[in-house]
Amino acid sequence: MSILAIDLGGTKLAAAIFNEQGNIVEEINIPLNGREGKAVGEFILKTCAELLKEHKAEAVGISVPGIVNEKTGKVWAPNIPGWEDYPLLEEIKKLTGDIPVAIEADRTCYILGEQWKGKAAGYDHAIFIAVGTGIGAGIMVEGRVLKGANGVGGAIGWLGMQKPYDEKFRERGFLETRASGYGIARFAKENAEKRYGYTGMLSQIPEEDITSHHVLQAYEQGDPVGRDTLNQVIEYWGMVTANLISIFNPQIVLFGGGVFGPAVKFLDEIIQETKKWAQPVSIKQVEIVSSRLGLKAGLFGAGKIAFDLLEQKNNPNT
Repeated sequence: MSILAIDLGGTKLAAAIFNEQGNIVEEINIPLNGREGKAVGEFILKTCAELLKEHKAEAVGISVPGIVNEKTGKVWAPNIPGWEDYPLLEEIKKLTGDIPVAIEADRTCYILGEQWKGKAAGYDHAIFIAVGTGIGAGIMVEGRVLKGANGVGGAIGWLGMQKPYDEKFRERGFLETRASGYGIARFAKENAEKRYGYTGMLSQIPEEDITSHHVLQAYEQGDPVGRDTLNQVIEYWGMVTANLISIFNPQIVLFGGGVFGPAVKFLDEIIQETKKWAQPVSIKQVEIVSSRLGLKAGLFGAGKIAFDLLEQKNNPNT
């Protein structure tokens, strides 16, 4: 018995075949290379078809960077142009036929993956803060993922954390515009423009090419814009962690995602910032750690939902 897991990100596609013990037997990671709209869907279908041809997978789990309409199987993914209402489930089912398919938001998959095979194992109250191209939170309460009435729960990118409001926050929200991979790059550009006579590292890179990794590198080199930007972002990460701890009283909070790999060095600073803002009893009862699964958290989460789907198929009365 094996299952197929797909993890779609804002810039890449990962896929894996898991055996019945929950171990990966084959894995691929491919950049999207600027694909948009239907081209991304076709890319997923091609990848699935190739893996299903090689392996007899009995279920498929898919993680997507956005919101899944559970009634229609359509996906809204803000970081993939043309995916405002993409019919992913319909297209995948044409390929898989009788093989069951489940699609979940990436933040749901992150926390499920970490509870299944990571540091959240054994916890029923856990939060995964994912910092990648976007930013979101997988929230587990009493062993179940909190999705909200329409699957939008955990969209912490839209948390308002500072006034005044600016129209640029409408598309992605305040926190994502400031503290996601996309946001860090944009925030650094704004800070560079405000600093008169700035000639540091980031000024040497074409503005449209600056990424969060450039900002992290600038920080390491003592660049003033890199330092100012990351110090502010660390404050935002600490504040949002404190807010979530104060609301949900979790046992553990995990940080992960594409940006947080290199940013893990800031975890102690984030914890110190969190302690300033969090509910004083709750902060003493929680662990704040980095993800064990790292960039594979979504992939493992997609695997977990596929195994759950298979279990439901084989045991319909449970």
